[in-house]
Amino acid sequence: MLSVLLASLLASGSPLDDVSYFKQVRPILQQHCTGCHQPAKAEGRVDLTSVAAIHAGGFQGEAIVLPGDSEESPLVWEIIPEDGDPPSMPKDRPPLTGDQVAILRAWIDQGAQDDTPETTPIDAAHPPVYRRPPVISDLDFSKDVLAISGYHETLLYDASTFELKQRLVGLSERIESLAFSPDGERLAVAGGSPAQFGEIQIWNVADGELLHSEIVTADCLFGVSWSPDGKLIAFGAADNVVRAIDSKNGREVLFQGAHNDWALDTTFSVDGSHLVSVSRDRSMKLIIVATQQFVDNITSITPGALKGGLLAVDRHPTEDELLTGGADGEPKIYRMFREKKRVIGDDFNRLKTFEKVEGRIFALEYSPGGDRIVVGSSAGETGEVRVYDVESTEVVWSAELDSPLYTARFDATGERVAVAGFDGRVRIRSARDGEAIHEWVVLPGADREGSEQ
Repeated sequence: MLSVLLASLLASGSPLDDVSYFKQVRPILQQHCTGCHQPAKAEGRVDLTSVAAIHAGGFQGEAIVLPGDSEESPLVWEIIPEDGDPPSMPKDRPPLTGDQVAILRAWIDQGAQDDTPETTPIDAAHPPVYRRPPVISDLDFSKDVLAISGYHETLLYDASTFELKQRLVGLSERIESLAFSPDGERLAVAGGSPAQFGEIQIWNVADGELLHSEIVTADCLFGVSWSPDGKLIAFGAADNVVRAIDSKNGREVLFQGAHNDWALDTTFSVDGSHLVSVSRDRSMKLIIVATQQFVDNITSITPGALKGGLLAVDRHPTEDELLTGGADGEPKIYRMFREKKRVIGDDFNRLKTFEKVEGRIFALEYSPGGDRIVVGSSAGETGEVRVYDVESTEVVWSAELDSPLYTARFDATGERVAVAGFDGRVRIRSARDGEAIHEWVVLPGADREGSEQ
């Protein structure tokens, strides 16, 4: 049947007359295959990230594509049904559509040619080289490590000496969000390549091994978070959907589309039974994890009650209270679970409002003890970092910086904060008084040959 479809498409003067690897084949492989078949994680020793890698074959150099003969190409055998059984690949995912299979087969039959523009590959063997600092969208501390987003990679620094330890190079051009597992042994990274694919990466911190790469949607992913037991990873996406996956095997366990705009951040309840998400649609939503059911808008649903989208959320370390902020520049704390019937416009769940910062709040976090919060904001070409006392809501200290800030985190002790943003400079300050401790510009590999950022 598929051969008939392919023949009819070719005869009709369709785009299959001259299939482009770069424009037609590569996007299919990126969305459905390269999560498991890439340099950092080549299952079956198959790498599908380039034509050269495809022609190199799989285990012991076995050919997976025979140019000019899709019928005898093992790659095709894996993506088509056999004797009524579903295709072997993509593994644990819906099969490719008939049109997608036809494109792959036509490309092979036409010689499996490479029309990729000349570029230097970016992978572990060819890490990016920075001619200018990357925009830092996120960072996170474990006990011993500071993870920082870069271009096409996540950079791991020693949390005490701030020396670069590892470079975790993956598929995603943009790293939007990252978070250590509760035990600090794994790192979840959310990002993607805009208008191409979104990706969740799960890394083993000790040896830098990529444990899982899950390709999700056709745009970037945001706001990654771990369940308290480390079993689930949640994230938002540009398709307005909130998802969660099993951290051991990458399988999707939650899909919730209640938002009306990009879902930008997530956090779990103390017991992991509920998931909270925030969005550009000006809402903070409560979801039951086990049933994937949307329960409640935690924030007011009155038009105009929130003067812009919500960009960040964090849960208190030991209580189901939520710190959130966004376009209106006002950090707020909400109770997670409603205690009385909703009345339109009541905003009953709001517990505290802190003094407004200039610009938009892109980052915020509770201290490990829950007694303070740190907030990072962006206002045009400048930014501000503030630490507040939770009980009194008073500003403990603040600092205006000459760069917009997109991330702000306490270290594991709560004694230091790290902030970073547009200028690629990481600033470490005392959480008690804001005194500068250390700062540096992220420029790994600037004196080495490699791929230019």
